[in-house]
Amino acid sequence: MQKESNAVLLRIFIGESDKFGGKALYQYLVEYLRKYHYAGVTVLRGLSGFGKASKVHTSDLLELSSDLPILIEIVDTPDRIEELKKMFDETRCIGSSLITEEQVKVYQYGDFQ
Repeated sequence: MQKESNAVLLRIFIGESDKFGGKALYQYLVEYLRKYHYAGVTVLRGLSGFGKASKVHTSDLLELSSDLPILIEIVDTPDRIEELKKMFDETRCIGSSLITEEQVKVYQYGDFQ
């Protein structure tokens, strides 16, 4: 059986070296989101990328970077995403990171009782 719903996808672009609360920012966010029962989060590590400073970060063996690009994707209801953005404003945990947001349709498969 398939269940369909509307949700928001929040993408946060950070660097691997970004920290908050004494740990890697991506780790802090995953723990926070799990603790507060958000619907889903995925952390992706990039091979190469650059941000507003145009400094290229790459996993090339000749030019090892300790600050590879990290993409955090969070999916939940619009209300929950708004709560999360308020937490970002209050704690300033994401610093000068880039965030994008889009409406998505979620399809879940399996038994729902």
